[in-house]
Amino acid sequence: QVQLVESGGGLVQAGGSLRLSCAASGRTFSTYAMGWFRQAPGKEREFVSAIIWSGGRTGYADSVKGRFTISRDNAKNTVYLQMNSLKPEDTSVYYCASQSAGSSGYNYWGQGTQVTVSS
Repeated sequence: QVQLVESGGGLVQAGGSLRLSCAASGRTFSTYAMGWFRQAPGKEREFVSAIIWSGGRTGYADSVKGRFTISRDNAKNTVYLQMNSLKPEDTSVYYCASQSAGSSGYNYWGQGTQVTVSS
C-alpha cells in the first residue's frame, strides 16, 4: 500500500502562484510514476501532469503547459506541482496519484486539496 497526502492548496488571485506537495509513504519503492489530476464541480476528473519516478520524464496537459511545473524529491518521496499564472479556470480539487510498477494505471490516490483562483 502507498499513502499519499497532499498539501499546499488555498485561495489565490488570478495571476498568482501556489505550490502543491504530495508526500508518499508505505511501499514507495515500487512507484513507477506520480501524477496530478484535478476535478472541478460538475466536471470529470482530468489529467494535469505526471512524472516518471526514475529518470524524471514529465508530461503536461495542454491547458497548463508553460504555467505548471512538476518535480520530485526522491529522498523525501515527495512530488510537487508549482502552479504559476493561475487562472480562475484552474479552480478545482487537485489530487495526487501514484502508479506502481506493473500497474496499468494510477492505483493510489490522495484525498485532494482545494485550489481556488479568484478573478
